[in-house]
Parts: sequence; structure tokens; C-alpha cells
Amino acid sequence: MADMRPTRHPMPEQEPLLRNQNFDEVALGYTAEIAQAEAARCLNCKNAPCMQGCPVQVHIPAFIGKIAEGAFGEAFSEIVQTNALPAVCGRVCPQESQCEAHCVRGIRGEPVAIGRLERFAADWHAANCPSDGAQEAPAGNGRRVAVVGSGPAGLTCAGDLARKGYDVTVFEAFHKAGGVLVYGIPEFRLPKSIVAQEIERLERSGVKIVTNAVIGRAVSIDELFEDGFEAVFIGSGAGLPRFLGIPGENLLGVYSANEYLTRVNLMKAYRDDYDTPVKRHRRVAVIGGGNVAMDAARCAKRLGAEEVTIVYRRSRQELPARAEEVHHAEEEQIAFRFLSNPVAVHGDEAGHVCALACARMELGEPDASGRRAPVAVEGENFLLEVDAVIDAIGTTPNPLLRMTTQGLSANAKGCLIVDDSNETTRAGVFAGGDAVTGSATVILAMGAGKRAAAAIEAYLQRA
Repeated sequence: MADMRPTRHPMPEQEPLLRNQNFDEVALGYTAEIAQAEAARCLNCKNAPCMQGCPVQVHIPAFIGKIAEGAFGEAFSEIVQTNALPAVCGRVCPQESQCEAHCVRGIRGEPVAIGRLERFAADWHAANCPSDGAQEAPAGNGRRVAVVGSGPAGLTCAGDLARKGYDVTVFEAFHKAGGVLVYGIPEFRLPKSIVAQEIERLERSGVKIVTNAVIGRAVSIDELFEDGFEAVFIGSGAGLPRFLGIPGENLLGVYSANEYLTRVNLMKAYRDDYDTPVKRHRRVAVIGGGNVAMDAARCAKRLGAEEVTIVYRRSRQELPARAEEVHHAEEEQIAFRFLSNPVAVHGDEAGHVCALACARMELGEPDASGRRAPVAVEGENFLLEVDAVIDAIGTTPNPLLRMTTQGLSANAKGCLIVDDSNETTRAGVFAGGDAVTGSATVILAMGAGKRAAAAIEAYLQRA
């Protein structure tokens, strides 16, 4: 019988003032007992409204039902029918605005903790069946597909095609596969060992991964076709940082969040046994209000900063970051300056950052995005004394591929143009994820990779 309690079981976590000094995972995961109790809250709705909010169409009531029964391995098997990265999604997917937003339980209480249960199933499987979980690589059909980028879009596309017998090779520019999962998301939110185990499972299902391969420079997309690949999927992400364009952004101590997080996450700057240079600052300002801003601020705190302030030009209600990430940041003593817009970075005589000048803002009429536009309040500028500034205001796709590939069109923001089947303006070349949308979520990139895999199969069957 379903558990009728209106509230869901909390996630065990590290204590805030302990975890803000280390890079260990914040959320500790459900025990088997908690997972079964939480799963018992699911009403097993016949029309599964929760699935309407899942970009990769996980069979949510089915896997939750298996957890409630104690059949944890079967729950994992249900999930991986459609989701190539369950341990990742269970940790970083914004379930509260997707599957859980459609949960009937949420009408009169709290929705079922779908993401936490997905993580539990994946973690249980990794602990109890470490060499299992990948379908045996099927007999090959002789068709070859190249995937550019090993982030969530590329890995999902590759996994779906490999399961159908396609010979898939993923080309990754960095020395380690995972894309934004390894260079962008901090260890305390997504341990890199988790990403590695997901990738190893895909490799066991037949996906080949080639690292240190910069497509568009070392090898062009045209050359991939010449080498025998019949279709190409571009999932190269959006790794080109944006800046505000204000005076002083060339001073020492100004970082893009992309650079800062790559040094910390991929290049392990937080560890004493790595030589990656990153300066420990005392007072840090992070500009932006998304998940990347939260990640950068929380990393700076863990690297020893005494004061870390997130500067955001709108109010708390407009913050685009997940509520959970904002809550965790506040618990970890990250300060917020809302309705504040940076106008200049000031430096000392040696060219180092010493302050951030901001204008006080108020909210006016809604802008094109539907959010109320911030308007400066005259005469109310102020200074924040800081020795580092991290810009976390978004990224755009790297222009390398579109500059080196004839017939590949992009919009004014540098994002690749695709049709409803995720095919670009170049025949046989498909794209998805941040390379198409600009910076977005892991699960939306995975959904794009899944749609593109289906479209690639249809394209090759026609060829």
C-alpha cells in the first residue's frame, strides 16, 4: 500500500560548515530502507504524468515500483532502457522543474523524490554489480557514425546507436571523456568516479572513445566522412565564455567561470598532489545567478576564500539556479547581493583586482524572456572589496566547427541551426545539446542526443 505521508524523505548530507571545507560529495544518498519508504509514496498513476516531464522518457513508475519491492537491480534495468547516464541524472538533473513538477503527490504535499531514487538505483547497481549493466554489444550492422564531443548529448547519442548495432566512435578534445560532466560540474555535486563508471558501461556496450581529438583542427568533419563515417553528430557543447564587457575585466584575478571550474574540476587544482595553478583568494565576487555561478562560488569557498559573494542583477525570485543549489550555497555561507549589476572592476597599482563597482538595480517591465528587466537606480552605485571576480554569465559554442565545415550554419549567437530531427544545414551532420541551444541542462542535452540518434538511424536507413 502506498505511503500516504505528504512530505518526502530528506536526503542525508554532510554538515554545511564541514562540507564547505572539502570537495567530498554533499549529498550522501538514500539507504535501502529510506529508498523503499520513499518509493512507497508513489501512487503508480496509470497515465504516468511524471514521464511527461522527462526528456529521455525514463519509465518512472516502473522503476520506482521495483525499488518499493526491493528489486533494486530490476529498477536499474528499467532506467537504462532509456537513460544512458542514470547516476549522473540522479545527481544533477533539475527534477523539480521536470518529472517531479508533474508528480500528482505534489498537488497536496511534496512530490516523490524521483531523482534521489534514480540515483539510489544507479549507486546500488554500481556497488553490487560493478561489471554488469551494459547490454552485450549487438552484432554490428556495418554502419559507422562519428560523435563529436563526449558530454551528455554525445554520450547519449552514442549509447543509443551502439545498442542498435551501429559502429560508433566518440571524439573528445580533452584528455578525459565526459565533457561538461568532468570540466564543469564540481566533485562535491558529481564525483568524477561516477562519470567514469557511466562511460565505462557505455564502452562495454560497444561505444569507442578517442580522446585528445580536436575535430575541426586535427581532423575535419569532411575527413570523417572520407574515412568512412556515414553520419556525424555534433555534441561539442558551449565552452566559449562570455564576459560583461565592462572596464577592468583584463585585470589579474578576473576569471571566466569556465576557466575557473575547468582548473578545479578537470585539472584537480583543489588537490595538493596536482600542479594545476589556481590562486587562493580572500574575497571573491561571482557574477551571475545560474547553477554555474553557484558551482564557482562554492568552489571558491572550498579553496579557502573568507568571503564569497554572488552578485545578481535581479531579485531572488528570478534566480535561474536550482533551488537546492541556492539553498546549499547559503548553508555554506555564500553571500548574495541581489539587484546589483557590475559596472567596472577596479585594480591596484600592480594590476590586481581590488574592488568590484556595482549599480543598484530595481525591476521594471518584463523583457523578451518574460522576466522583469533590471533598471539601474541613479546615484546608488557601491563598491565590493574583492581580490577576485568570476564571470558566470553564460557561454556560447566554440566557432571552430562551423568555421571549418562547409555548409554548417549557425544563428547570431553562434549556435548550430538544426531542424526538428536535429539535422543541421549540412546533410548527414546532426547536432544537439549546448552546441544548439547554448548553455542549458544536462538532461535537455541528453534528450537532444536521444532524438538525434533516432534521426540518424532513420537517415541511414534511407541512404
